[in-house]
Amino acid sequence: MRLFLIPLALAASLAACSSGPTSYGPADGSDRGYSQTRIEQDRYRIRFAAGADMEFDEVELMALRRAAEVTLEQGADWFLVTNRQSSGNDRNPVGVSTGVGVSTGSRGWSSRSAGIGLRFDASAGEKSVSLEILVRSGPRPSDGRAYDAREVLANAAGN
Repeated sequence: MRLFLIPLALAASLAACSSGPTSYGPADGSDRGYSQTRIEQDRYRIRFAAGADMEFDEVELMALRRAAEVTLEQGADWFLVTNRQSSGNDRNPVGVSTGVGVSTGSRGWSSRSAGIGLRFDASAGEKSVSLEILVRSGPRPSDGRAYDAREVLANAAGN
């Protein structure tokens, strides 16, 4: 029974060492948060990276929130998403598997075995969404890729 507790304690200690929940803020050298790059005068690449504590739709909302903030910082009213990319996965960072085996020999001998396997994947659950946007002012087209910056911020604040 003690041998069973060692891997369990190891899994618990590794889970405790994993980084905390994803929060909205600049990445600033970490693997979580938002970053942006100005490509042209009115074109930006926005990226939001998160851990296993967020779903892909939440990560996309955080990227849209940052795109809205950048739009307003530039004195514009709306933005057009010209490219959208998602990467990552929803796997659990710790996986457990078990197995039981029984065999019988020709001379009456038999054996039984049980095993447990653990998988530790540090990048499991990590995900990111990247948006390339154009910031604009004036009338917003009814294109499904065009977002009103103030409306996005109002909706993101409710989450």
